[in-house]
Amino acid sequence: MSSHVPTVPVSRHSRNSSVSDDIDYEIKGTEMQFVEIELDPGESAIAEAGAMMFKDQHIAMSAVFGDGSGQQAGFMDKLLGAGKRLLTGESLFTTVFTHEGHGKARVAFASPYAGNILAFKLDEYDGKLICQKDAFLASARGVQIGIHFQRRMMTGLFGGEGFIMQSLEGDGWAFVHFGGTVIERTLKPGEVLHVDTGCLAAMTQDIDMDIEKVGGIKSMIFGGEGVFFARLEGPGTVWLQSLPFSRLAGRIWASAPQGSGKHTGEGSILGGLGNLLDGDNH
Repeated sequence: MSSHVPTVPVSRHSRNSSVSDDIDYEIKGTEMQFVEIELDPGESAIAEAGAMMFKDQHIAMSAVFGDGSGQQAGFMDKLLGAGKRLLTGESLFTTVFTHEGHGKARVAFASPYAGNILAFKLDEYDGKLICQKDAFLASARGVQIGIHFQRRMMTGLFGGEGFIMQSLEGDGWAFVHFGGTVIERTLKPGEVLHVDTGCLAAMTQDIDMDIEKVGGIKSMIFGGEGVFFARLEGPGTVWLQSLPFSRLAGRIWASAPQGSGKHTGEGSILGGLGNLLDGDNH
């Protein structure tokens, strides 16, 4: 079993791929990262709508129906692909960025909240990676974005990310965003890891995922970890995130103005008097 944390804030890679466009990239930043992709003439990158940070002048952008992978497909196949994207909470459309000029050109895509962008060369993972919903940020043209159904109904209902996860398929580079700090764990055959359901960020397709009860009634009610956790069994590799977006959103919601428009005040026992003392009574 091995564990490591990605610590290099800037990385550069370029490898040959047989189907996907061959691209160079750099991942920059620390807490709020972005990936900068370098394109040769005719090469393309695809990204979620609204993810672009900047682009060079000669990179044209166009919204396409479905995942923009460039695979040959009829209208019904494209419609099915777009429907799958809706099931994972994504838009019906993706944006394709194509270099139509000469020389090198760059386009960058920014992370939606604090965390880490990881780059995966999919042919190193048997052509498929399974991720949490909304994890996909951008990729080389040729990568297909689909859905992955949990085989077990109970796992789908109580597995934290629901019955549906994202699948990224192909042989090229895919860039995904996870919340907080990310660690990678390689599990040996038969080795089991228990994980908070929201902290499972991604896994290889050979990981066997199930759910288990946290413990007794007291642990379920007062343990603060929910009723179930994810049971991951090797062999395979998993990536865990320290800050699931659902946890971040819950904290923001708990501190947001409720009802009368007044904020709750974290940990305050003074209520309105506390607002007067800290200058927030407005």
